[in-house]
Amino acid sequence: MLWPYITLASAAAAGVSYAGYAAMAPASQLYGRTLTHGSDPSQMALTFDDGPNDPHTMHLLDVLARHNARATFFLIGKYVRQRPDIARAILAAGHEIGNHTDSHPNLILVSAARLRQELESCSKSLEDAMGKRVTLFRPPFGGRRPNVLRTARGMGLSPVMWSVTGYDWSAKSADKIVEKVSRQVDSRNKAQAEIVLLHDGGHLAFGTDRGYTVEATRKLLDHFSARKFVTVSGLS
Repeated sequence: MLWPYITLASAAAAGVSYAGYAAMAPASQLYGRTLTHGSDPSQMALTFDDGPNDPHTMHLLDVLARHNARATFFLIGKYVRQRPDIARAILAAGHEIGNHTDSHPNLILVSAARLRQELESCSKSLEDAMGKRVTLFRPPFGGRRPNVLRTARGMGLSPVMWSVTGYDWSAKSADKIVEKVSRQVDSRNKAQAEIVLLHDGGHLAFGTDRGYTVEATRKLLDHFSARKFVTVSGLS
């Protein structure tokens, strides 16, 4: 009789599949709690990953300033060492900065020693550039397992995910980014504040073109002008 073995094999495959989903899906809380949204629907938190990046991060700062909006930037350590002045400009403009590792690996695939090195090197680069420690952390690609979250928290870093993504790394226009974000916001729980994932840089190379993201940000700030745009730590 083969069916018990087939059932067990199917269950095992489903378990592996779910474990993989839980390690990458932004909303999953299986491996530990992470921040995915706020509780005040009048707020929205725009977050930008993979910077600092020249010239697009600075262009974003101009757009945000014109709308009196605050945002959170999760920076890559090796780029911070390349352009510490941009990290300082982000902070000076009133925005929040978080740790996005030193070189942007998928943390579910690295050793415990490499994990710690990635977080420590990024935090040190940020502190050297800005003169203050950061307390937020976003795992590259959203990849985390229990040890990733334990290690981050042990270093005083609070893990932050997202509830909405603009898919701007592959967008063909600014309007496509706006469309994707707006559609997700409209379909979400109306009693929460969304954390929106965007990118001011690219993990594969410094200088990645994020012109569409800059323009999409301007349009999103206009489209959701009734919301208050706050940093992650400013979410209620």
